Amino acid sequence: MIKLYEGGVYLVNGTELMTDAAEAAAAAGRPVTREQASEGTIAYGILKSHNTTEDMEHLQMRYDSLTSHDITYVGIIQTARSSGMKEFPMPYVLTNCHNSLCAVGGTINEDDHKFALSAAHKYGGIYVPTNMAVIHSVNRELMAGCGRMILGSDSHTRYGALGTLAVGEGGGELAKQLVGRTYDMARPGVVAIYLTGSPRPGVGPHDVALSLVGATYANGYVKNKVMEFVGPGVAGLPIEYRNGIDVMTTETTCWSSVWVTDEKTEAYFAVHGRPEAYQKLEPAPVAYYDGCVYVDLSSIEPTIALPMHPSYAMPIRELLENPADIMHEYQERANRQIKGAAMDLDSKVRGGQIYVDQGIVAGCSGGTFDNIVAVADILRGHSCGSGTFTMSVYPGSMPAYRELMKNGALYDIAGSGAIIRECFCGPCFGAGDTPANGEFSIRHTTRNFPNREGSKPGEGQMAAVALMDARSIAATAVNGGRLTPATDLDVEYSTPVYHFDSGVYEKRIYNGWGKAEPEYELKMGPNIKDWPEQPALSEDLLLKVASYITDPVTTTDELIPSGETSSFRSNPLRLAEFTLSRKDPDYVGRAKEIHRLEAAREAGTDPGAEVAAVYAALDRAGVANDPAATVIGSTIYANKPGDGSAREQAASCQRVLGAAANIAREYATKRYRSNCINWGMAPLLTETPEVLALGDFVFVPGIRSHILNGVNDFDAYVIKADGSVSKFAVSTGDLTEDERQIIADGCLINYYRGH
Repeated sequence: MIKLYEGGVYLVNGTELMTDAAEAAAAAGRPVTREQASEGTIAYGILKSHNTTEDMEHLQMRYDSLTSHDITYVGIIQTARSSGMKEFPMPYVLTNCHNSLCAVGGTINEDDHKFALSAAHKYGGIYVPTNMAVIHSVNRELMAGCGRMILGSDSHTRYGALGTLAVGEGGGELAKQLVGRTYDMARPGVVAIYLTGSPRPGVGPHDVALSLVGATYANGYVKNKVMEFVGPGVAGLPIEYRNGIDVMTTETTCWSSVWVTDEKTEAYFAVHGRPEAYQKLEPAPVAYYDGCVYVDLSSIEPTIALPMHPSYAMPIRELLENPADIMHEYQERANRQIKGAAMDLDSKVRGGQIYVDQGIVAGCSGGTFDNIVAVADILRGHSCGSGTFTMSVYPGSMPAYRELMKNGALYDIAGSGAIIRECFCGPCFGAGDTPANGEFSIRHTTRNFPNREGSKPGEGQMAAVALMDARSIAATAVNGGRLTPATDLDVEYSTPVYHFDSGVYEKRIYNGWGKAEPEYELKMGPNIKDWPEQPALSEDLLLKVASYITDPVTTTDELIPSGETSSFRSNPLRLAEFTLSRKDPDYVGRAKEIHRLEAAREAGTDPGAEVAAVYAALDRAGVANDPAATVIGSTIYANKPGDGSAREQAASCQRVLGAAANIAREYATKRYRSNCINWGMAPLLTETPEVLALGDFVFVPGIRSHILNGVNDFDAYVIKADGSVSKFAVSTGDLTEDERQIIADGCLINYYRGH
């Protein structure tokens, strides 16, 4: 059972939930106000210790360490270099777990890795070589600590089960930390995730996580808040089980997460040779939460999230009770969402059963030691069969890999016919184990967004991914691909003691923290390019709608696809060619054409008859304008853009093509909105998107003054091709003073150069 409380709750002595303040005070034996109790959460204490001012309502925070992988670190370091950085001011872990195949684009992936190693020398960073560990595994092992905060340029930066408030953001926010600035935001709300009971054998962390995502994503219950895990059910969960739940909190759209810590947390740090990283974290005797999700762990069943979102979650039992109708429903939902090839789930239902083609256990969520041991327990002595079904397992780090070799788990898994892979994040974002056209894959990874499996619908390729726990994936493998919940099998699960051996890290990880070598030369491959110059915001702004997207939510994967395109993330202009390529293939051409209008204006030449007609229409409507001094930029409209990945390229690719704003009903995540701001694009909101259409022009008079003077709500004008002009209201939402100046300056790099 998962229950969402309608309002706030008081947690008394870490165990009792109450909704009445007087009742809570009586139970605690002392008077307490809601304001005082709201300061009793674990999250509040961590935020306060990292805030650089006394104002706890408007936070300005410095993090303890940073982390990035090889899709994002080049752009971040390039931004920070351009902004005056001379040395990393805090530990910065650079991992190589995304573009580690080095199979696309010639030498460019390995060139990026060599750039990162040289940057670790020059600026004092920590370099984790290719296939040594996935980003979140190594940060859990080496960097997380109770009461710490870590900022990462990957959306699944979550180490809350280890008492660490970790946040995934776009690269601009990391660049701010690298040049000595702060991470600024209003104090987030905190929601209690109250756990009780114990999971049944065969129910794994992904089952709990997907159930939580299903209960909270669509209603925005925890959006941009901290999820704080409390309650008696926590104590019964092993740390890796907690880690597996915690990493998936990203999919709820929360801002961060944190858990109470206990002797199991303490043992984790002791095993990893860092006993000093432990401290007991628990709420005050009376703590107030802005909401509560009550989870009875004993009621959680093996769960599946059907294509194409982690929130499309239901018990596997429920799916198998009516497989034909449910699979058809989700097939048609996916086909309404995707342009190009059609998804086929109908054919996977045969004789009242569902048959899948592939099983994957990988990465920061699936590739944990405990999960892989459970897979071995299920597969031991069985066969995956010689049919179409295949299975691959990717351990999360080399220390875990070696321990799984030593205790025989990998031997047993390989003996079943499953394949043991390297430490690699690829299956999570479409760069590893891409299924064949028409196939159905079940994965213990973090996301099953469109194209996250690597197919290209626009080129006639379509595969489908559902998320499941490693245990049920292994159970399905035992049955040759017939979808099977792990609770259907009689399995004796082992719990071998984990021994962490840091020797392989000591031999291969370069730790330059505190040992910067300023004279060390950066190794720049031919694909590594500087960011192109961006114009400052003009007083008035003329936009043309280059894409109009009406889907309920637009993911960052749709804004800039993952997979093979990741290889070009060190080259802003080349990567920009893929912008919206799988959602609106004509966007890039439209954006370039609009960019040419701005280039003509900047050169002092005539942008052409179309622009002249727009200004003539504004003149007829009595709207003052100054064409020579008004930047012309493109914009996209989407109902709710930015769900998913933290990658800044979802915004920067639009910007280098000449975008000057996004227009939306709302932004799916703080991180995507921050990416727009850091790349100088005004994050406009409107409640009347129906006034807009593809190809319309939008004139925003006085936008620079409005933004700099703290005016959030103002008017804009839409100009149609027939010359009609109509006024509509737009808003930027709340902006910090720095954010206002960044937009006005044109991007974060310009801001640092001028301030």
